[in-house]
Amino acid sequence: MPNASSWSASSPLLLLWEDSSGTRIFLSLLYAVLAISGTLSNVMVIYLVFSFKKLQTTSNAFIVNGCAADLSVCALWMPQEAVLGLLPPNSSSLRSAEYRLLRGGLLSLGLTVSLASHLLVAFNRYVLITKLPSVYQALYQRRHTGCMIGLSWALALLLVPLLPGLWTPGSAQQSPPRQTDGSSRYTALLLALAVLGQTALLLHCYLGIVRRVRGSAKRVSVLNFHLLHQLPFPAAPPPPRRAQRRLSSVSVLLLCCVFLLGTQPLVWVSLLGFFLRPAPPALQAASWLLLCSLSALNPLLYTWRSEEFRRAARSVLPRGEGPAA
Repeated sequence: MPNASSWSASSPLLLLWEDSSGTRIFLSLLYAVLAISGTLSNVMVIYLVFSFKKLQTTSNAFIVNGCAADLSVCALWMPQEAVLGLLPPNSSSLRSAEYRLLRGGLLSLGLTVSLASHLLVAFNRYVLITKLPSVYQALYQRRHTGCMIGLSWALALLLVPLLPGLWTPGSAQQSPPRQTDGSSRYTALLLALAVLGQTALLLHCYLGIVRRVRGSAKRVSVLNFHLLHQLPFPAAPPPPRRAQRRLSSVSVLLLCCVFLLGTQPLVWVSLLGFFLRPAPPALQAASWLLLCSLSALNPLLYTWRSEEFRRAARSVLPRGEGPAA
């Protein structure tokens, strides 16, 4: 059996052999809550977009793409982790290399497409606000939008064979520990650099939107686009111009803060492990948990300020038109 350092260095998931039964039960319950809430929220967003024509926009196509990817994490991967956390540490399921690769493939596929969808949504809104309408219409034709979504899945499928090496522990029957640990360290470095680059592009897009909205609220208010309700501030009724600028800035910054909180701990834990020494197992586990929890939060991040989504949700939820709604 590998020791604590070798397991934590090659397996950032939260099922650690050294954890006590109480810790494993707590993590299983946490996974179960995230799985149920994330599955319901992602399915709800997908259902609303496909059911209401007003929600069938280019920006929402990228949001639905991210929700479909998040379902592979919330509906397929998290329930397995919740069940496996209740099994004894010497269970054959935990030791099966093929099963670990299957779970790792589901996680890497979902997270890669989800992070790519974040960037696609940000770039879509950036072009909508900062560029001419003709540029937006030429760039986001139906065929181009489909190609962007397809490329996000193609990229994820190319990375699936690589990323599970991050959490496949070495053993005597596998390659030597030094080679396995070295491969995992370099894969973690590439993952950290990729997430850093994606984060930089996402922040550039959203901060560009903030600068444009704060500098010219009138330009945003006169845009007669079907995507206007997808902006991080409500489209109707419009508040006064100064309040509108403040609301849009706070909403965008809040979205960016939640995204940074979910992604950056893993980035810096990976960089710390590559250049200095591996972080404690609890810190590695917490950083991965924050990243995985984004799959349950993403639907709320992109729809909580949308009046169209709220109206659609009230129309399908029980007693949606009652006083409580």
